[in-house]
Amino acid sequence: MTMKRTISGMVGAGSLAHNRRDFIAENVDPNRVHLNICYQNENLKEVYKELFDDSVERYNVGKRKDRQITNYYEKIRQGKQEKLFHEVIFQIGNCEDMAVGTQDGELAVKVLDEYVKDFEKRNPTLHVFSCYLHQDEATPHLHIDFVPYVTGWKGKGMDTRVSLKQALKSLGFQGGNKHDTELNQWINNEKEVLAEIMERYGIEWERKGTHEEHLDVYNYKKKERAKEVRALEREKEFLTAENEVLSAQIAKSKADINVLEQEKKQAVKEKKQAEQRAEKAEKELQSIEERQKQLQPIMNQVDRELKKFGKVDLLLPEAGSLERASTYRDKKIKPLFIKMKNYVATMAAKVLEVTEELEKWKNKYQRLKIDYNNLQKDVDETWEYCNRLSADKERLQIISDRYDRVMRVLGKSIIEAAVQKDIQMEKALEEKQRREHMPQGIHDRLKWSKERNDEYNMQRKKNRTKNRGMEI
Repeated sequence: MTMKRTISGMVGAGSLAHNRRDFIAENVDPNRVHLNICYQNENLKEVYKELFDDSVERYNVGKRKDRQITNYYEKIRQGKQEKLFHEVIFQIGNCEDMAVGTQDGELAVKVLDEYVKDFEKRNPTLHVFSCYLHQDEATPHLHIDFVPYVTGWKGKGMDTRVSLKQALKSLGFQGGNKHDTELNQWINNEKEVLAEIMERYGIEWERKGTHEEHLDVYNYKKKERAKEVRALEREKEFLTAENEVLSAQIAKSKADINVLEQEKKQAVKEKKQAEQRAEKAEKELQSIEERQKQLQPIMNQVDRELKKFGKVDLLLPEAGSLERASTYRDKKIKPLFIKMKNYVATMAAKVLEVTEELEKWKNKYQRLKIDYNNLQKDVDETWEYCNRLSADKERLQIISDRYDRVMRVLGKSIIEAAVQKDIQMEKALEEKQRREHMPQGIHDRLKWSKERNDEYNMQRKKNRTKNRGMEI
């Protein structure tokens, strides 16, 4: 007998440290961590260099210095138009029907494993740099983290750049209204792919929404009530699975708060160390300046001695009236020149020594000055990073507190009831809009209903044909 299971596909929080299990959250079983499967684990900064460095180099040609891009990773990280990366989470069923450690849970692992191995083949414009299949939480599920990019871009900016919209558009997904974005279309298409793999393992996708033939008023209402009951049951299944994922994300947020607190403490510690190094460098600079002042009189004395001995003609002794030239040379001139030569050699050696010492201190002074400037820059950057960490911590703490408060005040059952009520109101609004566009005559209604059904079947056939073409 074919089993029926829901499919959950949603945008994740993108906590890479949690996915790698750098820390263990509350909803994780430490004894099952070794069962997790790592498909990809690349350094995000290195991925950015590999994907975009050539494009950055082409973009900078002929640009003014202040308009050039020095670090594309930092440009995206500090910008607001695009995210550094995106995460999607896929799960089959929930903890009640596909729990970890059960036979059906093992089947879910096989399906997800087959699904993810062709992911980049289907989606060549989504570079997967981190991908994990977790089996240490309630239900097996996939975390896929990717950088969406477009090549050959003809618009403003770099010809290869980060763009979720353009990356999905190149895969054939055109955006509609705010509820039918490129991302929503793409996730729904990936669910279709996952459903086809599930069928090969004897699992049918239990999805929302059915089509019924036209009945008389009494039987129509009876069928509608039965459909609503089944829809609510399916919605409960779906919400249970979605709630698991959301609970996991809340647990990740709490863990992220702890990580941010540790990072903030480390940043404050590094800031103090940087300030101490800067203070030490300042003292060494002052010492060099004092040493330079001490050396200056010695250099001045050397200059005076050299000028003094440069006047040889004033130091030559007078020759006697009957003194021979050879005697004068050997007895007076030669000893004097030897003495002068030795003195000049000594002074030259001293000058060389002092000059080398001075150059050494000058070089050390320049290096310390550069180190001091770098340290001061590090202090400023560290302080700015501390401020950002504080803001992130406060934001995450607010989300966590609100979630805990809602659960504490209203209770889980009331929250689920409110969600289901909102879904029903949305369905009622859609039904009202559908009825407003429905023809009035019974024959026109039948024709209209048949056309809508044909369009749905045609679109489903096209999607399956397109999916098979992408797998080749």
